[in-house]
Amino acid sequence: MPRPTGWVEITRDDVLREQMSDVKLKSGRRCIVVAGTLNDPYTGKTIHFAKADASAVQIDHIAPLAYVWRLGANTWTQAQRNAYANDTATVLLAVDGPANEAKGDSGPSQWMPANKAFACTYATKFTAVLVKYQLPVPLADKAALTRAFATC
Repeated sequence: MPRPTGWVEITRDDVLREQMSDVKLKSGRRCIVVAGTLNDPYTGKTIHFAKADASAVQIDHIAPLAYVWRLGANTWTQAQRNAYANDTATVLLAVDGPANEAKGDSGPSQWMPANKAFACTYATKFTAVLVKYQLPVPLADKAALTRAFATC
């Protein structure tokens, strides 16, 4: 499914700087991340990020843009969509690229992280997003979140 129009996203470098360790910046440019280490929450792997293989680490919207669009974000103003798309405190997470691609625009009933130790945290983060943005929880996703909370 194509991404809904009208979203403006924060630069990935901002999120990478915040969420990776051993960050190396481009010489003379304090804002461009060229390398770093990510302890990937979705897979449990340690990823040694290099700009040459940028797709290895992607920035995930914990509740995907198309998912929240279907839950009611389609009625939001442009400012509300921008706030959601750029919310580094609640919505954005640096993760393993292939895991993020596998997730796509799925909710918890269709996709959960392979790293079972992260299931509780993922469910907590996903729920926090829906609460903060006053979005409903579909029944199938509520059941999947409840199962994940049982691992806490």
